[in-house]
Amino acid sequence: MRHLRKRSFRLAGHRTSVALEPEFWTVLEAAAQQQGLSLAALVAAVDAARPDPTLPLASALRVEALRRAAPHPASTAA
Repeated sequence: MRHLRKRSFRLAGHRTSVALEPEFWTVLEAAAQQQGLSLAALVAAVDAARPDPTLPLASALRVEALRRAAPHPASTAA
């Protein structure tokens, strides 16, 4: 079983901590770097874009990491 890695951020003026598997943090760190953002800025953007604020931030970050890591098909023809 993998251990979660906890990171702390200030979001909307409040301190919060998020625990994710290291693999998710790796993808998110790469995405932030690719966009010229700090990890905190990327996390804040994901937080602000959550369609349902009751969705846990950790879940939203995992979905974002999966979205960014997933191969993008050339076409979606059925």
